[in-house]
Amino acid sequence: MPVSSDFRRQKRSFQRRTEIGFCLLILFFWCAGCTPPVLPGFSPVTPTRTPFRPITLTPTPSPSPTLTPSPSPVPSSTPETQGIWAAPAVPQSLKSRIILPASWQWVDHPQEARLRLEPAPIENAPIRWVYAVVAPFPTLTDGISLEELRKAWRGQFHTPFGDRPLWVAETTRQLLAYFWGAPAGDVRVIGSDELVDTAWQDHTWSVIPFEELEPRWKALQVDGSSVLVRGDLQGYPLVFGFQLSGDAHELEQFLRDGGNFPATNRDPSRLTVVLMTGTTALVRATGWRMESVGLDYPARDIKDWLLEPDFTHISNEVSFNPACPSADPFQASLMFCSRPEYIQLLDTIQPEIIELSGNHNNDWGREAFLYSLELYRQRGWHWFAGGANSDEASRPLIIEHHGNRLAFLGCNLAGPPSAWATETLPGAARCDLEAFAREIGDLRGQGILPVMTFQYNEIYVPYPSEAQARDFKAMNAAGAVVVSGSQAHFPQGFDLERDGLIHYGLGNLFFDQMDTPVDGTRREFLDRHLFYDGRYLGVELLTAMLEDYARPRPMTPEERSAFLQEIFSASGW
Repeated sequence: MPVSSDFRRQKRSFQRRTEIGFCLLILFFWCAGCTPPVLPGFSPVTPTRTPFRPITLTPTPSPSPTLTPSPSPVPSSTPETQGIWAAPAVPQSLKSRIILPASWQWVDHPQEARLRLEPAPIENAPIRWVYAVVAPFPTLTDGISLEELRKAWRGQFHTPFGDRPLWVAETTRQLLAYFWGAPAGDVRVIGSDELVDTAWQDHTWSVIPFEELEPRWKALQVDGSSVLVRGDLQGYPLVFGFQLSGDAHELEQFLRDGGNFPATNRDPSRLTVVLMTGTTALVRATGWRMESVGLDYPARDIKDWLLEPDFTHISNEVSFNPACPSADPFQASLMFCSRPEYIQLLDTIQPEIIELSGNHNNDWGREAFLYSLELYRQRGWHWFAGGANSDEASRPLIIEHHGNRLAFLGCNLAGPPSAWATETLPGAARCDLEAFAREIGDLRGQGILPVMTFQYNEIYVPYPSEAQARDFKAMNAAGAVVVSGSQAHFPQGFDLERDGLIHYGLGNLFFDQMDTPVDGTRREFLDRHLFYDGRYLGVELLTAMLEDYARPRPMTPEERSAFLQEIFSASGW
C-alpha cells in the first residue's frame, strides 16, 4: 500500500525529535558529573578576585544504576589565597600586628598582591606610627630640631653628636628616604636588636619606632616636643602615615573576612606616667618659709611637673602632729614634726602615692604616724613602705592603670629601730631583703612590674657605697624594674641592669638643705618613669635647684648639663 507524503513527514519529524532528545539526555548526564548542585540558599556567582570561604559539596548520586554509571567523585573546593604585600619601609612591629584572615597571606612582590601596606601622607592615613630620636641614656643633649635632623640626613649639618653616624634599621632608612629623599649624610643600617648596643659602644644616635624604647635609651625632644608626653602628641613631628591600598572591594572583603590593623603604636590609653621624688621634710626653714610666704610656696616653680603625671610619689619623712609648734629655721634638734596645715602643700600637688620609709615619722610619737595615715586616707591617697603595723608596712601597693599593673614596695634599712613598725605599732617597713626579693619575684610572675624604694644609710657623695650597690642590684635581679633611693639628701648616680633602672639617690624635694656640701644638697632629681602596654620604657630626668631654703626651681641649661655630667661620671659612664 503506498505511503502518503504526510506520513513520511510525520516519521521524519519523529526521528528528529528522538535524536534531539537522545542528545539532550547524553548532555544532561555529562553535565551532572561536572557541575555541583545548587545548595538551598546559595546562588552561584560569576568568579571574581574576591576571596570566598570553602563550601563542601556532596556529589549527587545517579537516579538509577541501570541508566548510567555513577559520576566520578567531585573534589572539595580549595579557598583562593589572597596576597598582601608590605613595602620595605613598613616596620616589623606594624606588620606583625596586622591580623590576616585565613585566606590571606603575605607575599614578597607587589605584583602578586591584592592589597599593599605602604607609607602615606599623614593627613589621611588610617595608620600613624610614632618614631623617636634616641641616644644612649647618659647623653647630655636634650633635643634637636626637625630641620637639623633633616639636614643631617642630607649631609648638610653636623648634629649635636658631631661627626658620629646615625644608625637605623633598614625599614627606618626606607621610611625616612620615602619622605625625605635618599640620605646623603652618614646614615648606617644595622639590625633593630643591635641598635642600642652599637649606640652605647660608639656613642652614636638613632631613630626608632616608639615601641622600641627601653631604659638604655634617652628619647630626645624634637622641635621642643617630646614623645614622652602623657596624652596625645601635639606638634610632635616624627609621626608617619601608612595605609592599605588597593581595590576598595578587596579592602572591604579583607575587613569582612576578619582582617584588622592597628591605628598606632602609641596609644595614650596604654601609657602610665609615674613621677618619683626624693626627700620631703616640711620642717625648720622650709616650714618657716611656708608660714611666712604661703603654704604652697615650695611647689610654686615646679607645680606643673608634679601635677602632670598619672601618679605623683612623695616620700614624706616627717609625720603631721596637732601638737607641733611653728617651724623654727634655727632648730638644732633632729627630732622633727610638721604642723597639720602644712599638708595644704601636698593638697596643691595631689600626690596619689605616699612613701613612709623615712626615719623621722615616729620622732614625736607613734600616734602622730596614725594621725598622718588618717589625713592621707581622707584624701584618697595611698601609701607603702610604712603603715599601722609591720604587716601593712611591708605589703605592696598594687596599682592598675591603662592596662599597666604596678607594685610599689619599700623599706627602711637605716633605722633607728624606733622608726620601724612592729606587729602592733605603726612605722616604716624594716628591710628583710630575702623576703622582699621573694615578693618581687612573685609579683613579676603575675605580670606586675615592681618598683622598689630604699631608705638607705645616708652618704654625701654621688656614687653608691659597696653595700648600697649590692642591695639595690639584688632587688633588680629579683625582678624590680625600678629601684630608687629615697634616703639621699645628696643626689646619686645610676645603674642599668636587666631591662630596669637603678637610681641610688634622687636628692631632696622639699627640704631646707642649701649648703652641705656647697650646692650638693640643693640639686634635685625628679624621675618621670614611663610604662606602656605592660612594659617599662624608661625614665625622663627632671632636674631642679633649691632656692630660699624651700623652693625648688627648674635648672638652667648650664646647671643641668654640669649636674648630669657629674652624675653620669659618678655612674661610670
